[in-house]
Amino acid sequence: MEKEESEMLNTHANLFVVRDEDFASKVLQSVTPVIVDFTAEWCPPCRALAPVYHKLSGEYAGRLKFATIDIDEHPLTPARLGIQGFPTLVIFKGGKVIGRLVGPHPSRLKHTIDRVLAENGIS
Repeated sequence: MEKEESEMLNTHANLFVVRDEDFASKVLQSVTPVIVDFTAEWCPPCRALAPVYHKLSGEYAGRLKFATIDIDEHPLTPARLGIQGFPTLVIFKGGKVIGRLVGPHPSRLKHTIDRVLAENGIS
């Protein structure tokens, strides 16, 4: 992970890194819904989406946790979930997928999150 990205993660209390080893405990077993950004350092669209994702993590504090996982460092989780395009953002609630957005859509991200939360009774 680049130093700049690491510093950005450290400035947002609602944004954290997950690994294959702790994905179940931090995401699937979370009481609060979690959105996970499946990303890679080599992916320009992923880098384009990152600032918007980081900003939104502050807006949804208390309602939705924001996680990021590096697909190169931790390939098992994306493989298990059938994730092939990047970036892919997946929203989990109670261990189940309740929403998915594939591709760099910074302008659609907030709308998609709001729609998925509303459809699942999360206010």
